[in-house]
Amino acid sequence: MEKIFIARHGFRLNWVSTAWKSPTGLPRDPPLTAYGETQAEELCQYFLSFPEDERPTAIFSSPYYRCLQTSHPLAKALGIPIYVEHGIAEWYSPVVPGTGLHPRPGSTSSLQAFFPQVDPSWETLFYPSRKGETVAELHSRIDTFISAFGPALTRRLPAERTRRVLMVSHAATTIALVRSLTGEREMHMKVGCCSLTELERREDLEKDRLEDVIGVWKPIMLVSGDHLKGGSSREWGFEDIEVEKGRVVEDPGVPGSQHEEDAPLGLQVQLSHL
Repeated sequence: MEKIFIARHGFRLNWVSTAWKSPTGLPRDPPLTAYGETQAEELCQYFLSFPEDERPTAIFSSPYYRCLQTSHPLAKALGIPIYVEHGIAEWYSPVVPGTGLHPRPGSTSSLQAFFPQVDPSWETLFYPSRKGETVAELHSRIDTFISAFGPALTRRLPAERTRRVLMVSHAATTIALVRSLTGEREMHMKVGCCSLTELERREDLEKDRLEDVIGVWKPIMLVSGDHLKGGSSREWGFEDIEVEKGRVVEDPGVPGSQHEEDAPLGLQVQLSHL
C-alpha cells in the first residue's frame, strides 16, 4: 500500500427523524439523510479531482448501510469494488447484562443486493463481539485487524487493487484506526461526517519494518472537512463518551436477542497463514 484514506460515513437520518426505516431491516442501521448523500457525492467529486494515478484503487467499507451509501458514488464513478469488512464496523459499548446483544449486519451477498459494487469475494477478517467493547477492546480489535489486513491484501488481491485503499467507517473506529496506523496512541481528534484522513507510509523505516502495517504511517491530512461545502459536521471524539466512575456506560442490546449466538467472533484467519 502506498496510501490509506479513511472517511467517516455521511450524516445519518436518525439524527433528524424518529420515523426512519432501515432499508436492510436491521436495528440501528439508519440510512443517510439527503444532506448525507450530498456529502457522499462531494467526497466522490473530491477524489475525482485527483490525477488517475492518485485515486483510490479499492474501498473497504463497514457493513452498515450508511457506510456503503457513502462508498457507493465513488465506487460507481471509478469502477472499483467495495469490499465489506466487519473489522472496521461500528463501535458499541458493553451491553447491559440480560438486555440482548448488539445488531450485526447481514452477509456480504445480502448487502450486494443493495449495492452492486460490493464484491463478495472478500471474506471478513475480524468480527467484533455483539456484546460490545470497552474503548481498550476497540483499540485491541483494530490492532488485530490491521495486523492481519496488510498480509491479507497481498495474498488475496492483485497489486493494482492494493496501492491506495479507502476505508469508510465510523467516528470511534476512525480514531482507533488512525492511532493504530500512526502509532500515536494518545492522538486527539474529533471526527466529522464524511471527513477524510490521508496517510502515507513513512520513508524512514528500518529494513525489518518494511512489511509492518501498525505504526508505520504518517498523517498527510487528519479528519478534514475542507472538501465539503458545509464543512465538518456532527464531530465526535472519545471525550464525548458518557462515562461513570471511569467506565463506559453500558448500552442496552436489541430486545429479544439475548439468547442468540455471538458468532462468528474475532479474527477469522490465523496470522501465521497470511
